[in-house]
Amino acid sequence: MALSPRTETDTLEDLLVEVRMFSAEFPLLLANHLPMILVALDRLGASKERLRDYFDTYRDTNGLVPQPPPVAPISRESWTEALGERAREQDYRRFFEAEVRRIGIDAAIQTYLPTLIPGIGASALHGMMRTAYGVMRMDPSEVGTALGYWSATYLTMPRATGAAPVTDDPGQVLARACELSCLREVEPETDLLWHNIRAAGEKESFAPVVDWLAIGPDTGRRLAETSLALFAATMDFSSLHALTGSHWIRMIGPHLAEADRPALQRYFWQIIASLVPKIGFPSLPSAEQLDQWRHLPAPGWPEIAAAAIQSDDEHDISLVFSAREEEAVYGDRLYRVVAARRMGLIS
Repeated sequence: MALSPRTETDTLEDLLVEVRMFSAEFPLLLANHLPMILVALDRLGASKERLRDYFDTYRDTNGLVPQPPPVAPISRESWTEALGERAREQDYRRFFEAEVRRIGIDAAIQTYLPTLIPGIGASALHGMMRTAYGVMRMDPSEVGTALGYWSATYLTMPRATGAAPVTDDPGQVLARACELSCLREVEPETDLLWHNIRAAGEKESFAPVVDWLAIGPDTGRRLAETSLALFAATMDFSSLHALTGSHWIRMIGPHLAEADRPALQRYFWQIIASLVPKIGFPSLPSAEQLDQWRHLPAPGWPEIAAAAIQSDDEHDISLVFSAREEEAVYGDRLYRVVAARRMGLIS
């Protein structure tokens, strides 16, 4: 693929058009974060020059590749038949881009996402991430691309059965998952997070986990609190995705029909529970420990954002942006502390 010439007039919109030429994954089956990170950088205050520099660096360092060639058109009548087939990425993207143009963003999400939610582990939650960033900007092209990405990388996991939940505490779900002997048999993989998710999902005794959490009006906040505590305790790559993922489901939820929002929370937390072997079977810190960390000296968001803007690590940028957005909603200063720590601004 020919490299695009640098210009002094590249905007975020220009770069997002350009990035859609690439596949949503790059070898070997790693998530292409570029479209989402460009948005995060822009919202953190990066200049147009920094956006272009980041684009070029990410593209070249990771060896981004074109979409796979089309195989056959996807139809509305049989669109689920090829779920999880990565070779159909372009077919799915074309289908969903057309559907979003035909019926609009919210109608497309309400029509198709309930079927995709049980496969939320797609590309290790990054189909969800791209969807969230698409609706954040109400960008029809990005939402269509994201739904196609989610479909082509759909990850089959145990389905909810409607069994009675055991707790309304997300932390207790993680604690119970840590006690499952089957998860002690999962060998954490270093590169592909979705392989770790899939390995847990294949264990028969992991299947009930998806039904454990009672979903209520306060579940979104409790998921966010638990995800923040988990990341603060571990500063772990996998638990980072719990914190950012809580932000993403908060972005997507309002675009779903109200009856479908609990499934988004339920299946998201199933994925986080599947990662406890990768995280190291963590224990959540006490309320007293969290409060101690919450009051550590930390720089303000402008300094943290400036450090993230200079980083070439997509997870630095993703974490800082989501943490800032979540603190604005929940008011917990611990978001600022963990973001500063991630950026090496405090020990």
